Amino acid sequence: MRIGMPLSYAGGFKETIAELADYEKAGLEIVFVAEAYSFDAVSQLGYLAASTERMQIASGILQLYTRTPTLTAMTAAGLDYVSDGRFVLGIGASGPQVVEGFHGVPYDAPLARTREVVEICRKVWRRERLVHDGKHYRIPLPEGQGTGLGKPLKIINRPVRERIPIVIAAIGPKNVELTAEIAEGWAPIFYVPEKAGQVWGSALTVGRDKRDPELGGLDVIVQATLAIGDDVSGLLEFGRPMAALYIGGMGAKGRNFYNDLARRYGYEREAELIQEAYLDGRKDEAAALVPYELLEKMSLIGSEGFVRDRLAAMRESGVTTVNVTPVAGTHAERVRLIERIRELVS
Repeated sequence: MRIGMPLSYAGGFKETIAELADYEKAGLEIVFVAEAYSFDAVSQLGYLAASTERMQIASGILQLYTRTPTLTAMTAAGLDYVSDGRFVLGIGASGPQVVEGFHGVPYDAPLARTREVVEICRKVWRRERLVHDGKHYRIPLPEGQGTGLGKPLKIINRPVRERIPIVIAAIGPKNVELTAEIAEGWAPIFYVPEKAGQVWGSALTVGRDKRDPELGGLDVIVQATLAIGDDVSGLLEFGRPMAALYIGGMGAKGRNFYNDLARRYGYEREAELIQEAYLDGRKDEAAALVPYELLEKMSLIGSEGFVRDRLAAMRESGVTTVNVTPVAGTHAERVRLIERIRELVS
């Protein structure tokens, strides 16, 4: 099982980068840079590429709607070049709150757009003259649109790789099915290994049945907060506000993908109450309503035996990369946490 770590997009990025060499020595293999409505991920990934030598770097995630598919492909090829072939392209549909509310772009057809973006990226990386006649993207623009002067082009530079790994963030059944069919990796959120089969098992099976063997096995990348000790369980409480934000506030009633996931996990009533409280401005109440079991089962917070059992459950459910956020008082202690989890998964 591979060990990864997300890097904060809210602040302290340069300080974290300065510490990465210690994490890499401890066993860290890949880092992810998010892009919500923060600083863009690409500039930070370029900085990261110049500041590291061996570990993989990944976008976690770039939204589909905010760049043209061709620009996404160019950006990935550029980051793969400056990192000497260490880049992983993480993409996802995000949600209407960010896409429409921050970028002013209509949020439509996420499944079809995802498939087309992946197809276009791979054509660009293969240095084909780019022709794509899809429902949502037509390249070059057809007659009657634009000036009529567009013609098929291929990327000038020769990419380091013609197959940059693509990871798709997905939690809806149809999105997960598509991901298992076309992507190198899958990044779900709020992953509970014991319930993953009932929530996503059939979608993964259907997608894998249509999967091109050349893609290899599906890299399943899950996030978990990490703290090991006999007196660390109280740290679970720090996960409540974030869980409440997603389950309660990331979308409207009837259009919140994370709320839907909590319901599919069996927390129908709790998901309803969290959303009602959060949307009503009662954020502390919403956080208090997040089920303790959910916080515990998707974490790596507890005794060494507990963490070992959680890792075993993840592995059994198909997880291949665990993306951890080490929680401790000092940098040295956080590095030690990476060392310990590396030992536990070896």
